Amino acid sequence: MNYQRLRSLFFLLFFMQISLGAQTKLRQAYIEKYKEVAIEEMMLFGIPASITLAQGILESGDGESKLAKEANNHFGIKCHLDWDGPKIYHDDDEKGECFRKYKHAEESYRDHSTFLRDRSRYADLFKLDRTDYKSWAHGLKKAGYATNPNYPKLLIKIIEENNLHQYDLRSNKTQMVLGEHMVFTHENDIKYVEVGKEDSWESLSAELEISVDRLLKYNEVSYDRPLSEGDIVFIQKKRKKGKVKSYQVEYNEDMYSISQKVGVRMKYLYKRNGIIVGGQPEPGQILLLK
Repeated sequence: MNYQRLRSLFFLLFFMQISLGAQTKLRQAYIEKYKEVAIEEMMLFGIPASITLAQGILESGDGESKLAKEANNHFGIKCHLDWDGPKIYHDDDEKGECFRKYKHAEESYRDHSTFLRDRSRYADLFKLDRTDYKSWAHGLKKAGYATNPNYPKLLIKIIEENNLHQYDLRSNKTQMVLGEHMVFTHENDIKYVEVGKEDSWESLSAELEISVDRLLKYNEVSYDRPLSEGDIVFIQKKRKKGKVKSYQVEYNEDMYSISQKVGVRMKYLYKRNGIIVGGQPEPGQILLLK
């Protein structure tokens, strides 16, 4: 190999190394910026944070794609018939396809979560263990999320190279035990217990050493509201704001059940969303949490 060819090869390798280093920095910056958002979505919807992050990285090109920069669309979600929000047009499988446009990247993350949750073809994914990112990756491809046959391999590679599966282990871990109840921390940083089969307001009050009146106040209920096994009972006051910006109302949800789910006091949900006290949101409505 002559000197000229060696010199050319040296510069090629040199610039490849610079390019790889720049891409690594972009990716790490992306992960650092959005990991907590992905964890919050996992807490609310059950989608592994590693999967959400890997999809965001892959679909948005580490946040550098045109859709990500101009439309805050990090998951390549197209308009579809049910989208009545802002739009942007971009060449994909076909020329000039319609994609969803968001005010903030966090809205894209939330829409990604609801997109998967609300479509029946993804229902089997939510039966998988939250830490089984490999099955989630293959399940997304099987359900038709992407046309690329290597989509699962690409997601798994991103997850394992960047140790994203560590974020799937984040959970509402036990903080302490009071009596026979484990005390958990809600994603909105509020302590709570789960109601057992034989629990009543009086038994919880005695065991937790918190008055019945205070428990009722923390949970914004009257004494005659029955407790059911698996219910959440907060042992601290709920917050004024949510951890995330918004929440999409599901069928058969009322303001109370949403308040318990997101850990935000009802009066702030009513006020922030222009709903009269006692009124109820409509299914599909977007409620502002902060």
